[in-house]
Amino acid sequence: MLKDGTYAAWFKTPLGQGTGIVHVAHGKLWGRDGVMTYDGTCEVDENRFTATVTTKRHTEGLPTVFGDDQELEVKLEGTCAGRVATYVATTEQFPGVILEGILLFSEQQQPRAAQASEPIPKFSPAKLPKLPKRSR
Repeated sequence: MLKDGTYAAWFKTPLGQGTGIVHVAHGKLWGRDGVMTYDGTCEVDENRFTATVTTKRHTEGLPTVFGDDQELEVKLEGTCAGRVATYVATTEQFPGVILEGILLFSEQQQPRAAQASEPIPKFSPAKLPKLPKRSR
């Protein structure tokens, strides 16, 4: 099942590939990569999911995996097994171009809280790593 949380995204079309971050929560999803932002809705039915996502360009000059459009509506269909979801997507703006992608669930590591009985270590600049000496 596609769980609420943060996912690392990888996607490709015949024109190119990319990576990004996607957040899923309460039937909504949003995220970004180096060129576009994403915003949309998703429906989950056991291990299958569908989503409708609107993309918007935030960086000029770089091509998207669909071409050079400013805004797209992308329809996704996929399955999720454990921490990995795979999907295919299409957009009416580029008929016949299939986007394939993978979402990898990212489990957030909770920082370990210091125990009240543990002493706080003293700061010692001597313990910092040394930079290599440069030759002139």
